[in-house]
Amino acid sequence: MTQFTQEKKNAEDLKNQNLELKSLLNSKEQQIIDFQNKIKISTIVDSISVDDSEATEVKSKIDDYIKEIDKCINQLSK
Repeated sequence: MTQFTQEKKNAEDLKNQNLELKSLLNSKEQQIIDFQNKIKISTIVDSISVDDSEATEVKSKIDDYIKEIDKCINQLSK
């Protein structure tokens, strides 16, 4: 294999690796955004001033909503 051909193959390999890393980075950035949104929602839930039984019910419903939203995000990212 000539040096030119080998360097061309190396360049193509590096381009492919770069694309894979960019895709991974985008995925991780989306995960960070998702976690930040969960933190915001948890903060909102914690700030709701209701009695304990109602707070537990509200937190449970919001947790269910978060799980459903996560499922939708996963489906959209595929």
